[in-house]
Amino acid sequence: MTPQPPTLKISEIFASAQGEGLRQGEPTIFVRLAGCNLSCDFCDTKYALANGVLMSIDKIVEKIRSLGRNWPTRWICLTGGEPLLQDITGLARKLKAEGFFIQVETNGTVYRHIDVDWYSVSPKPPKYRFRSEYLEKAKEIKLVITKDLEWSTISILRNKFPKKAPLILQPQSHRKWSLQKAWRLYREAAKKGLVNVRLSVQLHKIYKIP
Repeated sequence: MTPQPPTLKISEIFASAQGEGLRQGEPTIFVRLAGCNLSCDFCDTKYALANGVLMSIDKIVEKIRSLGRNWPTRWICLTGGEPLLQDITGLARKLKAEGFFIQVETNGTVYRHIDVDWYSVSPKPPKYRFRSEYLEKAKEIKLVITKDLEWSTISILRNKFPKKAPLILQPQSHRKWSLQKAWRLYREAAKKGLVNVRLSVQLHKIYKIP
């Protein structure tokens, strides 16, 4: 029997601008993998938690190439859900061979030894756990400003990660309470001398793009 090619469960593949973090505004092709090991009540991609279509690595790369004809970019963002629940080693290897840069958006609870250019690590409540490998590998730490987030969590995370990696305060939504709380916590961080704490928004929600 001929062995079947490796597959990944994919929720969607699309071209857009990166809406979050330090790469905000850059043209990017997103590969959203299905499935997650958390169940955050504020998740804005719940449609990716369960479903998904099995695709071979070659088909995924073929789709990326097709999108790239009208959306020139060398950046691929592997996101979810939690993309590292699936073994994306083969996909990452193929993308690097094609000359792409790889960003992975992860909640930090899973780690795989793969060639990645940019880890965006977003620890989630209630325990904000993350693997120790990300202490050195994270290019940025994104912290969602939820109603339950306390100042102590921001202080603890900032002091755990190296100062070179920005800790980005990102409102849960663009509702008034969320923006006001983000601004209040940001000012408190500045007053208390926390280094490299930044304020952000979700660009794609403002522009209403994918």
